Amino acid sequence: MSLLAQILTAPAKPGAGGAGMQSLIFLLLIIVVFYFFMIRPQMKKQKEATNFRNALKKGDKVVTTGGIYGKVTDVKDRTVTLEIADNVIIKVDKTAVTAEPSDQASTR
Repeated sequence: MSLLAQILTAPAKPGAGGAGMQSLIFLLLIIVVFYFFMIRPQMKKQKEATNFRNALKKGDKVVTTGGIYGKVTDVKDRTVTLEIADNVIIKVDKTAVTAEPSDQASTR
């Protein structure tokens, strides 16, 4: 932000033409490109992950962030109970569930 402050508070130089304005336009262009290529896709991905976690139901096959594959046996507000093997049940935080196993295989 100090660069922006320097550009905005710099005195106009005679004969400089639109050099200050060109710098400001270039800075704004960089911010717009950064938003569309970095911030917006990340927000979209985060929204999809939240929708996926909210739509979890009993019987869904999922993968956790730790790489554990399992089948959902119970869903609560903040936790999900997974069956990872016969009669082996674990409880994980809902935010640890990332995707369905078929989604993981298709991205590789």
